[in-house]
Amino acid sequence: MQSIKFLFVGKTDQKEVQTLLSEYQKRLSRFVQVEVEELPALKQAKGFTPAEQKRREGEIILKRINDSDEIVLLDERGSELTSAEFATWIDQKLIRVPRKLVFVVGGAYGFSEEVYQTASQRLSLSKMTFNHQMVRPFLVEQVYRAFTILRGHPYHNQ
Repeated sequence: MQSIKFLFVGKTDQKEVQTLLSEYQKRLSRFVQVEVEELPALKQAKGFTPAEQKRREGEIILKRINDSDEIVLLDERGSELTSAEFATWIDQKLIRVPRKLVFVVGGAYGFSEEVYQTASQRLSLSKMTFNHQMVRPFLVEQVYRAFTILRGHPYHNQ
């Protein structure tokens, strides 16, 4: 079975967001093996410069991915796709790349240069900025939507 991993920096502490994330993770698991990993937030991060925070978070991220993984960063400067384009993109990635597809959502300041260098793609969900917790269910819902589009499921037409 194909595999998708969502790697999130920091914990989801809002119960409603976690409930929504869990619901879409459950729905998505009907189509693909799903793994969600929340990396611990940095302790005493308020004392770090943005560059230091990105560097330290980057070290943690890089320890949680494998050389064989296909890394996709959620980034404000990433490509923007419609839901249908995203479905086609997912389909091509999972057919051409017989490895785990890993979506990474970073911290407040983005990613270190080392993390950018490991990624094969950068995607943006919108030109708007979202709270790092809210982007999680949005992303998982869009991946679920992509699979429903690919399978001809009526969800996308709601």
